[in-house]
Amino acid sequence: MDRTKIIAHRGSKGTHPENTLEAFREAVRVGSDGIELDIHLSLDNELIVIHDESVERTTNGKGNVQNLTLTELKQLDAGSWYSPEFSHCCIPTLQEVFNLLEEVDYQGLVNIELKTDNYSYPGIVEKVWAFVTEKDWSFSVEYSSFNYETLVQLKEVDPTCKIALLFENNGENVTSLSPTIPVRMWHPKLSWFKGIRNSEIPVRIWTVNKNEDIQYCLQKQVAGIITDYPERALHIRNKWQYEGE
Repeated sequence: MDRTKIIAHRGSKGTHPENTLEAFREAVRVGSDGIELDIHLSLDNELIVIHDESVERTTNGKGNVQNLTLTELKQLDAGSWYSPEFSHCCIPTLQEVFNLLEEVDYQGLVNIELKTDNYSYPGIVEKVWAFVTEKDWSFSVEYSSFNYETLVQLKEVDPTCKIALLFENNGENVTSLSPTIPVRMWHPKLSWFKGIRNSEIPVRIWTVNKNEDIQYCLQKQVAGIITDYPERALHIRNKWQYEGE
């Protein structure tokens, strides 16, 4: 039986400030099979790792990422909102995250979510693809998005890249994006998966944090669990799926 992969949501989001180098370092430390992160484009066209279009929820700044330069973004405190001990944290670039993972010889999966569902960020697909493919990284890379047109663009740029559909509701769980682009992986919300109970396509479920939900997904033998608490999920997974081997 293939073991369910434990994917750290925005790094170890439950224990560290999300989408920071510290959160990704913790995800690696606990042995996460995968790491999920989100990207936007700054005013000066840099690939920025942050979840929201705005910086206000996770930093001491104001405004949208697309209206701020990298220099301006780097001046923000991206950790104190979580805990004073993380006041040194700043918003990372995709380059910085990849450099960190390369330095620690991370060999898992990195899932890049392109946050194009509210802003289109012209050129982001080509920029991400060019960056990811400029060298052979120690880890593998896949892409996801709520904006299916973004995924189509990725497959047009690189037909060999791996994509996953992010969705919450019925009707969004399509099995192909075009006659030439079949869908091989879904990333649905936990509540949707509980409603259908079985999936015709492999699924990585988000966001799975409660012990009983982790156990439920393991019983269903899902492809992956996307969680804010990777260390907890790994402990439960190792107990459930390693026993008897």
